[in-house]
Amino acid sequence: MNIVVIPAYNEEKKIGRTLSGLLKLDCIDKIVVVDDSSIDNTIGEAKKYGVMVLKHSVNRGQGAALQTGHEYAVFSRADVVIDFDADDQNNAQDICRALEVLQKEKLDILFGSRFLDNRSQIPWSKKHIILPVSRVINYIFTGVKLTDAHNGFRVMGKKALEKICISQDRMAHNTEILQQTKKFGLSFKEIPVEVKYHRFGQGIKGGMEIIKDLLIKR
Repeated sequence: MNIVVIPAYNEEKKIGRTLSGLLKLDCIDKIVVVDDSSIDNTIGEAKKYGVMVLKHSVNRGQGAALQTGHEYAVFSRADVVIDFDADDQNNAQDICRALEVLQKEKLDILFGSRFLDNRSQIPWSKKHIILPVSRVINYIFTGVKLTDAHNGFRVMGKKALEKICISQDRMAHNTEILQQTKKFGLSFKEIPVEVKYHRFGQGIKGGMEIIKDLLIKR
């Protein structure tokens, strides 16, 4: 069973478009939205589409929401989990191709990259300053070189799902997942994915918060 896990916080205006795109796919079996204690109507909008909705009683962060979704997937005996953003930035069409790669190459985990094709129109400062610095920081903390850093598109097979446990509640979970991928010797690969920018996303301040969380954990 292939389950899509969507961490969501205050995405009532975008969650509908995200779910509409996913529900058109025949390569996924279930969609789980994990609402991280939104103060808007994210839950109500998600329920309109008949998907499973889980709710945090307090706001904890994207990493915590993903871990809740992963735990649900393990309980449901999922074979594959696809982490997918709630804000309509990811392209649902990338999922079926990613699942084919995971199965054909017998990999444990796939990481999405905005830099392996030219579909993503990345803001200049993000493309040439923030993301290159993030890649270096990722390498310092993990010892793994990727072309992208902190991409929300991720596909995990059963072995990766059972091994990886997210303890970083906020955005440092991306680096933590990569750390555990190396620690447990999981096979992985980057694949090209499209990201559509409706808003800027993580900036320098957010990046500093990630570094702080990683240093505290270390």
